[in-house]
Amino acid sequence: MTTGLDQSSAAVDLPIRIDRIMEMIPHRYPLLLIDRIVELTPGESAVALKNVTMNEPQFQGHFPGHPVMPGVLQVEAMAQTAAALVVATMGVEAEGKLVYFMTIENARFRKPVTPGDQLRVEVVKERNRGNVWKFKGQCMLDGKVASEASFSAMIVDR
Repeated sequence: MTTGLDQSSAAVDLPIRIDRIMEMIPHRYPLLLIDRIVELTPGESAVALKNVTMNEPQFQGHFPGHPVMPGVLQVEAMAQTAAALVVATMGVEAEGKLVYFMTIENARFRKPVTPGDQLRVEVVKERNRGNVWKFKGQCMLDGKVASEASFSAMIVDR
């Protein structure tokens, strides 16, 4: 299903760096979990990068001595990539809107993500109706799936 927007005419300058990402979505450190968007086709898909570093706060308590990025944060990185895709699709009037999870389905965690890794966060829009969007996402690590999930979100005003 389409949104009625002329998505083929939307131009996106890539890569989208962190300062622009922060204009697009309201997340901030320590919960801003994408560093750069390297691919984006409005209305279709987006790919972001997340550089995992030891100085992130979750590593203080998530398996001290054996730091592993929590799976829920990997799903959140997918959601933030999807939110940026929504903004790029809908245009500047969508900037700063909130994206609330409605469902998370079929989440799978296949490979531990540790400091020093770079995640390739890939999302594909499956459909949208009004302000509800459904996505499929995965985090790739060295060409292999580290995590994956299907999720839906509602786009709302602040």
